[in-house]
Amino acid sequence: MPGFEFFGEEERKEVNDVLETGILMRYGFDGPRKGIWKSKELEAAICSRFGSDYAQLTSSGTAALTTAMAALGVGAGDEVIMPAFTFVASFEAVLSVGAVPVLVDIDSSLTLSPEAVKAAITSKTKCVMPVHMCGSMADLDALQAICKEHKLILLEDACQSIGGTYKGKALGTIGDAGTFSFDFVKTITCGEGGVVMTNNKEVYIKSDAFTDHGHDHLGVDRGADLHPFLGYNFRISELHAAVGLAQIKKLDTFLDLQKRNNQILRSYMEQAPGVSFRTVPDPNGDSYSFLTWFLPTQAQTEKAIEAMKEAGILAGNFYWFANNWHYIRKWDHLKTAKSLYALNQDQQNAITALQHNAFDKSDAIMSRCISTAISLTWTEEQMHEKGAKFLAVLKASLS
Repeated sequence: MPGFEFFGEEERKEVNDVLETGILMRYGFDGPRKGIWKSKELEAAICSRFGSDYAQLTSSGTAALTTAMAALGVGAGDEVIMPAFTFVASFEAVLSVGAVPVLVDIDSSLTLSPEAVKAAITSKTKCVMPVHMCGSMADLDALQAICKEHKLILLEDACQSIGGTYKGKALGTIGDAGTFSFDFVKTITCGEGGVVMTNNKEVYIKSDAFTDHGHDHLGVDRGADLHPFLGYNFRISELHAAVGLAQIKKLDTFLDLQKRNNQILRSYMEQAPGVSFRTVPDPNGDSYSFLTWFLPTQAQTEKAIEAMKEAGILAGNFYWFANNWHYIRKWDHLKTAKSLYALNQDQQNAITALQHNAFDKSDAIMSRCISTAISLTWTEEQMHEKGAKFLAVLKASLS
């Protein structure tokens, strides 16, 4: 799954280009950098590879979400509908712009349930934010129709699904804006980094300035820039962009390996009693970074987890239902509003109410779900060995 598994001479070469100039910042110092602009190169490569008109790099995927919401005009008092299964960064970004995260149930795709979205819309709803979890995608046709009917913003959190597509279009390029994360364990890594992608020039211009203290980048040098609005320091460095530039050139190799390894492992899992698999709205668009599967009951799932642990094959298998970072069941710090700074009253009211909200439909799915991360380094022979061992352990534990 993660690009760091294929870190090599290509990344070193791109990083050394930057080190030889000594210019690590992405803006300014035009002369000393000797024509080396890794951030600009990576943004152009992102647009070319994923089919986005514009791309603005950021310091992280979280910063990308925050930037996208700011550029789309999401702010204080606005409600953002998002799934109960995601990474904590999704709701952190919503809170950071003063908006209110409205968490709703997922469906068997492990992404936003369109029916749950419809039921959650109020007069304060501004944005719907599907999170394309574990390499696959939400039902974007249904969500786009809802957003169009209610005049809502569609913001794709595609941080976990780099390289995935929906009906021929790259995830992250279909909504009003979309984001990737390039942290260390993502399909493409910069070490740390992210990007806002959009086909809306105004959203791009705002994102460009917002990530650099509001600089409009129209002056002959940074000192001549104007500041049309407030911004923050969400810049990526040239060193991080250099790593990403090498990684994006390897993406098709990563995706091919993920697909091969995923399908070999699935061929064994399909033989296990009671195993079923997540719904993928567009099977041709899966990035295959995870193989996500279900057992009939929570008890059987927990038994299988223990059996895998005893057999030494639990590493890389995620039982999200008991995970601290990815499912609402364990987000006590959110539900109790444990913030180092004062949240606004709308935020306070909404998130403390989560203590009493039931997510029965999501619980029924997540309590039976295991996601297996797909390594890029496994050979075909190793995949068959792993598949056979998985099958044997599951058959024994479920018999």
